[in-house]
Amino acid sequence: MVNRKTAKWIRKAHRYLGIFLGIQFLMWTISGMYFSWTDIDEIHGDHFKKSAPLQTSFNDLLGTSQLASKESVQSMELLEIANEPYYWINEAQLYNARTGQRKNGISKEEAQEVASRYMLNDLEIVKIQLVDSVGPHHEYRGRPLPAYEISYETPQNLKAYVAVENGAFQTVRHRDWRWFDFLWMTHTMDYQGRDNFNTLLLRAFSLLGLITVLSGFVLWYISSPSIRKLKKIK
Repeated sequence: MVNRKTAKWIRKAHRYLGIFLGIQFLMWTISGMYFSWTDIDEIHGDHFKKSAPLQTSFNDLLGTSQLASKESVQSMELLEIANEPYYWINEAQLYNARTGQRKNGISKEEAQEVASRYMLNDLEIVKIQLVDSVGPHHEYRGRPLPAYEISYETPQNLKAYVAVENGAFQTVRHRDWRWFDFLWMTHTMDYQGRDNFNTLLLRAFSLLGLITVLSGFVLWYISSPSIRKLKKIK
């Protein structure tokens, strides 16, 4: 059996590790429960959106040689912005598919038209503002900028985002998503960008957590009356 001094040291290490790691263990448990009990489609805000709109069919569109551009075309996508057809060329330039003229971003009114194709009709817009930059914790992080942030009159503080450069509908954000995002940060322990699973902090806490659990098993083994009886019988 382990001597008394060693057993005391193991108990002390187990106790202090438990205190030190307890809050993080609690956050892992709470966040895990939240993730497992929530509908991911609702977190994505699908209940605020219509079914994905079909692309409108257009006639009499120009060819690429008729556009006001001399650059070679590597990629091209046909987009609809406020009922007008546009070519999104090389993922960088927007051209009117009927006039051939380049379009330098969309207006607030056009952003509202784009959002109305995706969002439910009974949602009332209260504010539209331009977002030029965001921090690593912003709800619109990692997406094209600048963008229009469209706020709706809802208890969930609902917002939709539309990219200025090509008028593409990006995403929606609301209260439940923000709770999910916060708990995701505590789960990954990435307090800088929230999405990195390989942080040194997470690795350290995972290792210490393993040590805490193993020390608990060791304590049970060295202090269990049943184990002592078995050893005496042998």
